[in-house]
Amino acid sequence: MKGSLIIVGFFVLGIIFGLAGWLNVDSFSFDISFIALALLMFCVGIGVGSDFSALKSLKSQKAGLLLLPLVTIIGTLGGCALVSLFIPGRSMSDVLAVGSGFGYYSLSSIFITEYRGAELGTVALLANISREIVTLLGAPILYKLFGPLAPISSGGATSMDTTLPIITSISGKEFVVLSIYHGFVVDFSVPFLVTFFCSL
Repeated sequence: MKGSLIIVGFFVLGIIFGLAGWLNVDSFSFDISFIALALLMFCVGIGVGSDFSALKSLKSQKAGLLLLPLVTIIGTLGGCALVSLFIPGRSMSDVLAVGSGFGYYSLSSIFITEYRGAELGTVALLANISREIVTLLGAPILYKLFGPLAPISSGGATSMDTTLPIITSISGKEFVVLSIYHGFVVDFSVPFLVTFFCSL
């Protein structure tokens, strides 16, 4: 929860700086969004390449549970496609691109800003931060209504890091490895799906 509030705080601070004219990205002699994206992808690569222990321990999980990331992806995209029918002025590909962030607000919002502009990038940032906050605050309700897999699926890409503590305490320690695996797979899909929908 604290991490999410810090991210929101920096976002609000950025808005204040932009409105006050204290920092203008157009004043840089290089594409700062691309540099930030490249550094972020480098850090993601380091994170993925340095931790295989969670994936090795998946052998103890039931085979059917390994499909949870796929269910999360299909469910999220299906919901986004349905919601897009009620959002005027936005194409289905826009809404699907935003939904494809799966809670990974930093990466997805930069990609979408690069492809579709700052307005949709901001929407992506807020939507994906909201997904994380909903999981952090609503995990007990999700567990009660839909069972132990619901908080994991709700967390999306964050189920392996920021929402993992609440998932562990609500769903149980036996779901830790599954939650990390789920977050890893969903996280890995983000750059591919976001860029795909942005290119449509």
